[in-house]
Amino acid sequence: MSAAVLVAIAATVGDLLYGWDNATIAGAVLYIKKEFNLESSPTLEGLIVATSIIGATLITTCSGPIADRLGRRPMMIISSVCFFVSALIMLWSPNVYVLLFGRLLDGFGSGLAVTLGPLYISETAPTDIRGSLNTLPQFTGSGGMFLAYCMVFGMSLMETPSWRLMLGILFVPSTVYFLLTVFFLPESPRWLVSKGRMNEAKKVLQWLRGREDVFAEMALLVEGLRVGGDTSIEEYLIEPDAGLAEDQDPMTVKDQVRLYGSEAGCSWVARPVTGQSMLGIASRQGSMQSPSVPLMDPLVTLFGSVHEKLPEQGSMLSVIFPTFGSMFSMGGKEPKNEEWDDENTIGDDDDYGHDDEDYAGDADEDDNLRSSLISRQDTGPDKAMVAPTSGSMFSMKHSSWLQGSEASGIGGGWQLAWKWSEREGLDGTKEGGFKRLYLHQEGDAGSKRGSVISLAGGEVIGDNEYVKAAALVSQPALYSRDFMDRDSIGPAMVHPSEASAKRPSWRDFLEPGVRRALVVGVGLQLLQQFAGINGVLYYTPQILEQAGVGDLLSHMGIGASSALLLISALTTLLMLPAIAVAMRLMDLSGRRTLLLTTIPVLFLSLVVLILANVIKMNTTVYAVVSTVAVVLYFCFFVMGFGPIPNILCAEIFPTKIRGVCIAICALTFWICDIIVTYTLPMMLKAVGLAGLFGFYAVVILIAWIFIFLKVPETKGMPLEVITEFFALGARQASH
Repeated sequence: MSAAVLVAIAATVGDLLYGWDNATIAGAVLYIKKEFNLESSPTLEGLIVATSIIGATLITTCSGPIADRLGRRPMMIISSVCFFVSALIMLWSPNVYVLLFGRLLDGFGSGLAVTLGPLYISETAPTDIRGSLNTLPQFTGSGGMFLAYCMVFGMSLMETPSWRLMLGILFVPSTVYFLLTVFFLPESPRWLVSKGRMNEAKKVLQWLRGREDVFAEMALLVEGLRVGGDTSIEEYLIEPDAGLAEDQDPMTVKDQVRLYGSEAGCSWVARPVTGQSMLGIASRQGSMQSPSVPLMDPLVTLFGSVHEKLPEQGSMLSVIFPTFGSMFSMGGKEPKNEEWDDENTIGDDDDYGHDDEDYAGDADEDDNLRSSLISRQDTGPDKAMVAPTSGSMFSMKHSSWLQGSEASGIGGGWQLAWKWSEREGLDGTKEGGFKRLYLHQEGDAGSKRGSVISLAGGEVIGDNEYVKAAALVSQPALYSRDFMDRDSIGPAMVHPSEASAKRPSWRDFLEPGVRRALVVGVGLQLLQQFAGINGVLYYTPQILEQAGVGDLLSHMGIGASSALLLISALTTLLMLPAIAVAMRLMDLSGRRTLLLTTIPVLFLSLVVLILANVIKMNTTVYAVVSTVAVVLYFCFFVMGFGPIPNILCAEIFPTKIRGVCIAICALTFWICDIIVTYTLPMMLKAVGLAGLFGFYAVVILIAWIFIFLKVPETKGMPLEVITEFFALGARQASH
């Protein structure tokens, strides 16, 4: 996974530039106001700092739709260009108005980098380390602040410090960012699939994952094109296939679900569980309708039930569920190979394959996806999929046995398969359609005895070794109801480029799962900004000054301005080890767990700061207590409430509208940032430090309650599975 890690690191250079800019303007403004005589114009002084935030807010309003239309990579290139041009303008800046224009462009670059960085990383990172890699923006942003503070501190010791050089030197790291985005970063494979560019997406995935077989994840990305749908939970028992001969047609066995292995004789049978089973459908549904905690969102319970049932490491999962690199297998026959064009949107009468003339031009292009994800039966000119004769089945095939959760299936131990389901219509005719299954093992493997499991057909599992598995079942993205209405032979699986040709509509944003995800994303961004980080940052230099750090630095010959910059650098340095710990825990403990365990420390730190400002104590004690509280607040904020809102916002929205939804959440972030920044001095004057920290403490308490009741755990789950869970939970909650 080295390629995926390097790509994530390169993508976070934009966040480094954002942190760099925040630090340099904090130091440079001390000298800007002297040159332009802004001591008597506090509004203009504040505007120099705030113009960047205004620019970020403006660009965020349109960044999402453009990123969904043009791609993630072009927008990151634009971000690097904005940083570079703004640096040159600020280096020149003959007057304050040119400086303001440079700050506006700088804000454009910051807004794009902060918004698109987590989005890009989520769409390229492997499932099992997605949280760790998405914590990198917090680390590089804080690292950029530390480096910039050190640089500005060094320049402040010069005889005539140059604020133009402080701001203009940004062009050096922005050049590195530009080169990385142009020559190193690939386009997001999920975005490529959403545009029907299947060959490009496959090549990018092969490079990111470091292996040739990426058909499982390709199928997953195609299925992510669908927004919403009727999703349900089904449960299966999977056991060795001892009762079906190799040459026997699996379709002749009622309700037979067969998972094929790569070696002769290595295959497994999945049987649906019916009735009141020990696997927990009844309890799972009941907990969603009547949650154990009042007001808790059923989504939280639903996601929690998945993580509670995860198997132990080293289970049969990697053996029974080999990597899915499969096609439909109808009637026990091998599917035939087909071709996918790079960007081929087919019409009503078009075939899925290529004409000989068209194919000749693509013959050398990575076999042109010769082993396609989807296979069909030829049944006539429309070439629709024929319904099996009876029962239901899905198949999973692969070329080799692979161990480990990421190598197996679609990530996090999840597997992707399809099945045919049919029912009898009102006129007595059979109606059917394909269903997609996201399968996941529940519990541990082994010989299960002493429990009677009710299976379809009345069989009872005896001494066989079996595995419990749950499945999210929904209509696949490649299924078209139009074909069912047009053809009597049944529904058809459409080409991925045809599925991707459907542009997102307002109806997509009104899907219950999307609405619920927006509540989570917007709520987290709003509460994060009002949780007090800006106030504590504003107050830190004063705390450390009272702790005696300023006097110590003055004895060393360091002036007041330089001392302020050095104190800020030391404060930022304290964040880096805490962020490193968060990167380690993000995919182990999980996002929700980290939030619920770190936020109480933020609350206690604010309570200590309130007491320190209310209770009379000598200067030394006050400085020590306040310093400890501030350090704890910083460290635990960057471990949880700092990075996780952006991580979750990049995970919980469907592919087609992910850019727009993330832009909505980012816009909330920037608007709240402006409000907090400009109201801080007024609140400080009106209610004092104790009142200000008291307000922050109340918000922190509300944030913990909101997270406990509304925010689910998403660790170890593919993005497409997360959105399916949101759709399922939201729909069941509304019934």
